[in-house]
Order: sequence, then C-alpha cells, then structure tokens
Amino acid sequence: MDAAELQRPPPGELFLDHVSHFVRDLDAAAGLLEQLGFVVAPVSVQEVAGSRVGANRCVMLEQGYIEILTPTLQPDPGLRLACFGTPDPEGERRRLADHGFEPQPVVDLQRELDSNTVRFKVVRPASGKMPEGRIQYVQHLTPQHIWRKEYLGHANGVVDLRALFVVADDPPQAAARWARFTGSASCWAMSRPRRRSPAMRSAAVIRRTSRRVAPVPGSRSRMPPSASRSRCRPSSEGSGC
Repeated sequence: MDAAELQRPPPGELFLDHVSHFVRDLDAAAGLLEQLGFVVAPVSVQEVAGSRVGANRCVMLEQGYIEILTPTLQPDPGLRLACFGTPDPEGERRRLADHGFEPQPVVDLQRELDSNTVRFKVVRPASGKMPEGRIQYVQHLTPQHIWRKEYLGHANGVVDLRALFVVADDPPQAAARWARFTGSASCWAMSRPRRRSPAMRSAAVIRRTSRRVAPVPGSRSRMPPSASRSRCRPSSEGSGC
C-alpha cells in the first residue's frame, strides 16, 4: 500500500492526520524546516467557494504530515491546529453533535499544488468547544496529489507523526472531553509526573501507534497549547534523528 492510501482510515479507527503551526512567514518557516532535514512542499493557496482563506507548505510523512500555515485571519503563531482523519465527515458531524460539540456544517476545501487540485472535507466543532486550539476532522479526497514520492524522502529519517501533546489545566476534565471528541474513551489513562515545579501542569498526550491514537496525560510547562512528536527511520549511520 502506498503512502496516499495509508491516509484513508477505515471506519472506527482514530487516525492522527496532521498538526499545523500558524506562522507569519511561510518561506522563513520552511527554511528552518529544511535546515532540520525536511523536504518542504511548495506553497499552496487554500480556497473555500473560490475565496482565499490562507496558504500553506507541508512536510509530508509516510503517515500524516506537518503543516505550516498562514490563515487569512492571522491568529497567534504556534502549534494551533490538530486534525484527525475520517472516512465519513457527515457521520462524524452527527456524532459530534450527539456529544454536544455543536459542529459547523461540513466545509469543502481545495488548494492548488503543482497544477493539481487537492480536495478535502473538514468538520469543526463550534468555537470554544475545544479550547486547546482548532481541533477538527478531515476526509482527504485526493491524497495522491500531496503524498508524493518527491516529498517523502527526508534527510533526517522522519517517517510518521507519532504523538500529540495537549495542554490542560484540568486533566480529568480535558481527558473526558477529548475522549468524547475522538470517540476513544477506552484509550485514555491518567498519570501524573513524579516531580513538578510550580510552573508545571498536567497535559494530555495523544499517542499514535500502528495508526491508532491512545491518549495518556503527562506534564508540561507554560507553553503554547500543543506539541507533536514524530518517528524516525534508523539509517546506516544510526538514528535518522
């Protein structure tokens, strides 16, 4: 199975599709990623109903990807978006509505990349329902246009998106809410760090293993609301990282 097909999760599987860093300068951010050994895809302009809503560049991985994004309405820079994959956006929307997330209508998005039209559907909860950031679901309709061989060979050996670390001041409450949002209550477990400074809090850690996501709380400092972790492929010289 090629990388594009790996991005189509089967029904019932929780799948961490991508995380997005909001930035003010796409090319400057891309340059830093290239210094870290990533291949960064070209600029792609995003549109909704023919209107520009932002532009991005992406680090495509064999499973998942890392996006750098300049939305038209520029929020504070940082890791502000986490997205899970779904094969059924309308069904996901109904499930979120049943759990009180008041989801917006499914949005049809598209962007141009190397003369190809990339199309996808997005489901988002109402504003404030997931206060940690822009948390959403996506269905990729044309994954073959973005998961391309020339974008996947990273010199640093990184091959997939492994974990999402979510800041929460009240871990039990946040864990319960994320469990409802992701439909994965059985995957959540609670733990506390052994040592904590006054500036440390607890956080939820959503791990992706064998293309599944299991949340486990950890610890955090007072930093932006999320962080991500990737897996590297070992090289002949040692770790790809």
